[in-house]
Amino acid sequence: MEYLTGPPASTQGNILCCQCGVPIPPNPANMCVGCLRAQVDITEGIPKQGTLHFCKQCERYLQPPGTWIQCTLESRELLALCLKKIKASLSKVRLIDAGFIWTEPHSKRLKLKLTVQKEVINGAVLQQVFVVEYIVQSQMCEDCHRIEAKDFWKAVVQVRQKTLHKKTFYYLEQLILKHRLHQNTLRIKEIHDGLDFYYSSKQQAQKMVDFLQCTVPSRSKSSQRLISHDIHSNVYNYKSTFSVEIVPICKDNVVCLSPKLAQSLGNMSQICVCIRVTSTIHLIDPSTLQIAEIDGNTYWRHPFNSLFHPKQLEEFIIMDINRVQDKRKGAGAGARSNKHTLAEAWVQKTSELNTDHQYFCCTHLGHILNPGDLVLGFDLANCNLNDEFANKMNPHNIPDVVLIKKSYDRTKRQRRRNWKLKELERDREGMDTDDERQYQDFLEDLEEDEAIRKNVNIYRNADVPVESDTDDDGPPRISLAEMLEDLHISQDATGGEGANMMTE
Repeated sequence: MEYLTGPPASTQGNILCCQCGVPIPPNPANMCVGCLRAQVDITEGIPKQGTLHFCKQCERYLQPPGTWIQCTLESRELLALCLKKIKASLSKVRLIDAGFIWTEPHSKRLKLKLTVQKEVINGAVLQQVFVVEYIVQSQMCEDCHRIEAKDFWKAVVQVRQKTLHKKTFYYLEQLILKHRLHQNTLRIKEIHDGLDFYYSSKQQAQKMVDFLQCTVPSRSKSSQRLISHDIHSNVYNYKSTFSVEIVPICKDNVVCLSPKLAQSLGNMSQICVCIRVTSTIHLIDPSTLQIAEIDGNTYWRHPFNSLFHPKQLEEFIIMDINRVQDKRKGAGAGARSNKHTLAEAWVQKTSELNTDHQYFCCTHLGHILNPGDLVLGFDLANCNLNDEFANKMNPHNIPDVVLIKKSYDRTKRQRRRNWKLKELERDREGMDTDDERQYQDFLEDLEEDEAIRKNVNIYRNADVPVESDTDDDGPPRISLAEMLEDLHISQDATGGEGANMMTE
């Protein structure tokens, strides 16, 4: 009996490559992979090198035609930026995969590994991997170029104060540093009666003006000048100027108020002492301890001037002093100061110690003055007051002497001062010879007034040794609790004491 079997199982046969004769599985091109790649290069026309523009100042990359974007190394945003450079060439192939090849961060090279596919001869699909290398070239962006030029600006804030002393500007400088409002400035220029802040946009300048109006009593006005005009796009290019005028009153000034203003403040005396200038002018009546605050709007409606400038301060010695416990309030009197003590004192000029000429006065410094102390004040009895309100006052209502502050040894104060302040980087022009003396006056005001210190960043000076704060006879001092540590970042983060701590 014969058994019939079915046909043998069909198997796919090999063919010979039409180029090299190697047996290969059949494919539409009838060629092996090696010969196919030799005949067809699917990456032809795709650039293997490119250029990226990088701004070293702001660390941004240029995205043509004129946009600068922030990208980190090997990020998705940087990959998209690199692919956009060759987007037109990739339109003829299909992109399968893309990724970065690690390069040294400082090599100024970026390598991109791409995998593409393309249909070639007789419908055969060929896949190929290749590398595109980008050279990173440095190019400053327009924003950084304007900042570096320092002359290109679109808005300027001109801050002025018509005084001989710069105490208000020293205080204003510390407020600007504390709130970091100097970071957007292109340039800060110091002139004899104020500061100029230059900005690249009008909005940044307006923000500075708003800050000044909330910080110091002032008034402002603005103007603009046309630079260019594009008639096709109707675009105007202006330069804006903001003028800010600060009230011409500083700390320790003796002022004479108008009768109407003095009456509105609680019938206080017209002769007052300015004890502080913040967002308002803080005044005190040395004969009654009555205090008042005057904002910018009130001052410009009822302006008044300082009767003396700081160089006219004279030194007196306390011959006798009696503290007044109870002082009757007048009709309609306002609030009194709780931080001062009213006293009646007999004083004598240190330049007239060989005479018997003494002066009687009321003072608000009774809490810190004792017989034999030296004090600075103004002599109203032997001076010509050139003021419209003071000239109309009854001479009996004008005190002979107004005491301002207790006098200490300045050399000793500087030697024991274990703190410091930071300063704005600015161009100085027209510097006066007594700027250093005025700055020392401001530092002493910080030591004596705790209210002003709260708005200022004070840093500990490591170069001055720390002494005890319990010296009651010495000048006022700032405690260590009010000081900040000045941060210094070293080049080697693991060196010094940090390395010893890590190895323990």
